[in-house]
Amino acid sequence: MSENISVPVLFVPDLVVLPGMVVPVPLDDAAQAAVDAARASDSAEHGAGKILIAPRLDDRYPTHGVIASVVQVGRMQGRDGHVAVIRGEQRAHIGAGTTGPGAALWVEVELVEETEPTETTRELAAEYRKVVLAMLQRREAWQVIDAVNRLTDPSALADTSGYASWISDERKRRLLETENVDERLRLLIDWTGEHLAETEVSDKIAADVREGMEKTQKEFLLRQQLNAIRKELGEDEPDGAEDYRTRVEGADLPEKVREAALREVGKLERGSDQSPESGWIRTWLDTVLDLPWSVRTDDSTDLIGAREILDADHHGLEDVKDRIVEYLAVRARRAERGLSVVGGRGSGAVMVLAGPPGVGKTSLGESVARALGRKFVRVALGGVRDEAEIRGHRRTYVGALPGRIVRAIGEAGSMNPVVLLDEIDKVGSDYRGDPAAALLEVLDPAQNHTFRDHYLDLDLDLSDVVFLATANVVENIPSALLDRMELVTIDGYTEDDKVAIARDYLVPRQLERAALTADEVSVTEGALREIAANYTREPGVRQFERMLAKVARKVAVQAGAGSGASGPDSHGAGSGASGPDSHGAGSEASGPIVVDETALVEYLGRPRFTPETAERTEVPGVATGLAVTGMGGDVLFIEALKAAGSSEKGEHAAGPQLKLTGQLGDVMKESAQIALSYVQAHAADFGIDPADLNGTVHIHFPAGAVPKDGPSAGVTMVTALVSMLTGRRVRSDVGMTGEVTLNGRVLPIGGVKQKLLAAQRNGLKTVFIPQRNEADLDEVPAEVLEALEVKPMTDVAVIVSEALEPVEQARAAA
Repeated sequence: MSENISVPVLFVPDLVVLPGMVVPVPLDDAAQAAVDAARASDSAEHGAGKILIAPRLDDRYPTHGVIASVVQVGRMQGRDGHVAVIRGEQRAHIGAGTTGPGAALWVEVELVEETEPTETTRELAAEYRKVVLAMLQRREAWQVIDAVNRLTDPSALADTSGYASWISDERKRRLLETENVDERLRLLIDWTGEHLAETEVSDKIAADVREGMEKTQKEFLLRQQLNAIRKELGEDEPDGAEDYRTRVEGADLPEKVREAALREVGKLERGSDQSPESGWIRTWLDTVLDLPWSVRTDDSTDLIGAREILDADHHGLEDVKDRIVEYLAVRARRAERGLSVVGGRGSGAVMVLAGPPGVGKTSLGESVARALGRKFVRVALGGVRDEAEIRGHRRTYVGALPGRIVRAIGEAGSMNPVVLLDEIDKVGSDYRGDPAAALLEVLDPAQNHTFRDHYLDLDLDLSDVVFLATANVVENIPSALLDRMELVTIDGYTEDDKVAIARDYLVPRQLERAALTADEVSVTEGALREIAANYTREPGVRQFERMLAKVARKVAVQAGAGSGASGPDSHGAGSGASGPDSHGAGSEASGPIVVDETALVEYLGRPRFTPETAERTEVPGVATGLAVTGMGGDVLFIEALKAAGSSEKGEHAAGPQLKLTGQLGDVMKESAQIALSYVQAHAADFGIDPADLNGTVHIHFPAGAVPKDGPSAGVTMVTALVSMLTGRRVRSDVGMTGEVTLNGRVLPIGGVKQKLLAAQRNGLKTVFIPQRNEADLDEVPAEVLEALEVKPMTDVAVIVSEALEPVEQARAAA
């Protein structure tokens, strides 16, 4: 008859304890409470010092556990904290929870009594003993074998499986919950037999693999001995040397290259095959023979066709297109007059395309190659810090390779490809050398006809290669390297350019990627202008294309949902026939889905950019400047504020004290000092009471997380200071740029085109620039000059007078 008792319960994760097992259990707070409760209990109904060990696996709550006794509590070597040594004694069925002494969790359990073994039980135990002894013998666990042989009780023999590493915790829990001994033994016979069979197969496979490796090594050794015997008898040349000589003599190589290759073949013939140098020589010869020394593609002579290819692939970029057509025209005329057009000094072209991301610099390389009729290869230089990446490793190094330029020539398969050196401004330098310095010879038209790679150690003619380099920030390119290239600046696109690019290139490409056609989706020009004006503020079109891709994806979802779809977000897109739910998606009879301005809110959300110049300049002391970053042109709001300041002794300061914030560089800090000194010196001219300059003048450049430097914000700082001190607001439609001197002269700056493009994107109407930058307006698109009133200036006082609101208007606002 079974007996019911109450015991504290200890849940152990990822561990199943069977009767007869002795295991250590780490003690946390709950486990410590259970052990203390078990030790404190001395009544029969409370287990008299017993504890229930229950497995806590992830899938379900346990139904059975083991009544155990606490053998010892202490610390074990290699474990942190206290550990209790537990000995399992008897199975128990877990019942309902109950109460007991201490802080532990108590449960009522029903003890499972073991039945007397039958003849069938003894037969099963004998069969299981054979299987488990076979497994232990394979593992050479002789002490465990002796312990198993001494066991006579079938139930105890079955419960030794708790120590078996090949039985999973889930299977051990099943054994714990199986109260019948015969059933437990049958399960163990099946599981152990399966594992024994798998082990035998694995051992056989391992033995076969080991035997195969030994056979291979034996054959290799015998073949090496055979080669040595043949060499001593003079029956054969060293393996491969004659083949290399034949290949070199049959290849179309320049004379000096042939001589160098034959010298290396001679070394290979005289050397031993066992020498590491033989492998290096073979690798070098393979590299030399794989290079296209005499292969050149014929350039296209169709100037009109070349220009059509360039125009078809890219909108705008007239400077680059003109330069490529000029290159073709010169080569065609030299060919007509019998002059050399192959090799020699300066016969190639080296250009660097500099501009913000997303304007098409990288993709232009493939278009140039197609227009020229040449092979194209791209060399990524971003993050390259090792000089050997350009000039190659010397052959003395293990794993030496030629540089990227030589590998690019080999990849192109001709000596006159178009090589795109991508992100040349991202090249770094460290203790391994300066890759930019290694590029000096590559990109110098007067030197690259004799470029020498460290690995090849041969003159390589790069003079007929068209090198195109791309960069975001020209200032990051070393001046010596920049001097060797033709600089073509791509300053970004106007709104009209973006709309044209989207209409002719981006929309068709994104519709194709979304498996849509122009008959199914129509994007209006108004929607394209809305995206360009209020959803993206970038000089290029990369974010623009992402927006169009998002629209195409949502339309594809709408079309895939069938006529029951009600828009990309399952709700209406607005009124009118142009909304996304104006008709059933995928219904050809109702015409294409029209995406216009009203539908953009549903597809793209609310506009991300709104004009903020008027809002930022509502208070005096805020002026709008123009700046150039690595992402193109942008507006820069400069804020000035006056606060009462004091000297160290507590007295009011006799003059202004300047405070600057906004992560500024040294040049910009000096410009702020100059601006404050100029305003202080001309306070009377601006109608400023000199006493108002006492205290602290704070100038801030948002955003504070973006580093800023340069002198071109000088006029903007002067305007902001005068606005703050006079109380007159700066006109919200005015932007300005220019360096200012102590005398108030406005000096020229760079990036005029990019700054004017940024002014147009941000809705400005009037822009003040230095007088000496007036010549730069020739490069500005006509539509930008029509949208802006550009005023060249020489005196900052004139800029201040025209940029600030009239005195009467300021008084009315006050």
